[in-house]
Amino acid sequence: MQEPKDTSGQATENTAQTKTPIDGMFYKRADSHINLANSHIQAKVAPADATNSLMFASSRFSAWITAVGFKNAEEMQKEKTEILDFFTTQYKFMLEQNFDDYVKNFDKLINDVKKYTENK
Repeated sequence: MQEPKDTSGQATENTAQTKTPIDGMFYKRADSHINLANSHIQAKVAPADATNSLMFASSRFSAWITAVGFKNAEEMQKEKTEILDFFTTQYKFMLEQNFDDYVKNFDKLINDVKKYTENK
């Protein structure tokens, strides 16, 4: 997956208020969230329910992390449209990259998993 870049060519993580370098643990943290969602699916939770919970958690955490960057609710409300646009744009960008990766590598990423689970 291609990492977001700032104009200096450094990998960055964008938030509504700041642009900071992506640290070496970025993908490891993401994988830990994916592993948690996978553990719910393995516990017989429907995949759609697991993904809905993960999206809700991400949105709730994003709202919280945004809120702590403001002095008061009025300032936060003034930035609502810009903040929602930022997060939805970032999510769409990341989803498009991952979607394209799954299309490109479908046999490796999906068919092998299906073969394994069907043989159990």
